[in-house]
Amino acid sequence: MMTLTIIKFSSEDCGTCHRMSHYDSNVVQELGCEFINVMLQDTNSYRKYRKILLKQYPGKEGMGWPTYLLVNNPEGEFEILGEIKGGMQKGDFRKKLSSLLDN
Repeated sequence: MMTLTIIKFSSEDCGTCHRMSHYDSNVVQELGCEFINVMLQDTNSYRKYRKILLKQYPGKEGMGWPTYLLVNNPEGEFEILGEIKGGMQKGDFRKKLSSLLDN
């Protein structure tokens, strides 16, 4: 089975993104997914994954801070399987991610 990947799109100056970074990657890995953190200020990583973000948000309108996209095959012919937007507590994040993975 292919490993699913969560790509977190965030910004260095986003306090909520920073708070969630204390637990988001751990929760993602506990639930058996790979975690990729993409800071908009990190040009190389942003350039690499921009096509995934722009497929979901063509003009970047409506994204949350942070935005987590559940993707398979992010390095190739990717498919976006779900998303989680905005800040939340660790337990809520785990619940939302679990229900995404169940679908």
